[in-house]
Amino acid sequence: MICSVARSYKKKHDRNAAGAILRKGLRVLTVRARPGHPSQGLLQAGKTVFACALGRGGISADKREGDGATPLAAMRILSGYFRGDQFSSGRRTRLAMTPIGPDLGWCEVPDDRNYNRPVRIPYGASHERMRRDDRLYDACLVLDWNLSPRRRGRGSAIFFHLARPGFTPTQGCV
Repeated sequence: MICSVARSYKKKHDRNAAGAILRKGLRVLTVRARPGHPSQGLLQAGKTVFACALGRGGISADKREGDGATPLAAMRILSGYFRGDQFSSGRRTRLAMTPIGPDLGWCEVPDDRNYNRPVRIPYGASHERMRRDDRLYDACLVLDWNLSPRRRGRGSAIFFHLARPGFTPTQGCV
């Protein structure tokens, strides 16, 4: 699968993007900034367009750690995580899906050897907890941003995940 980020607009909206993507087995998703709202986007899956949230910094071609921007890039969806206590394990996808345990984190310190990698918590360096109280990562797909090769300071934990009500901004995810 490919997730590309670009800037244009289509008017059709729907909130059930994940279900349509899984049902149709789509290979290309396109995410665009919504005109006049740089931290809100439109995700196109086939011929259907859904509202989505983008980073508080909008879309950036020069993504940096902590800037809150969603990277302007073509990214593959590599794998995913899910909350086993929230989703049935009987669902099948072509992606490798890993249950999120209470000890799963993601390192966000550029100088750490595990930068932009999953880590077991507690962890000494700053990290993001994958099992979140706000449940944004109950279903979370890992995008191929800054993983291989990994560049220090170019951004970490860029995921495709559930949105908050009102599609409020993310820290850089879609």
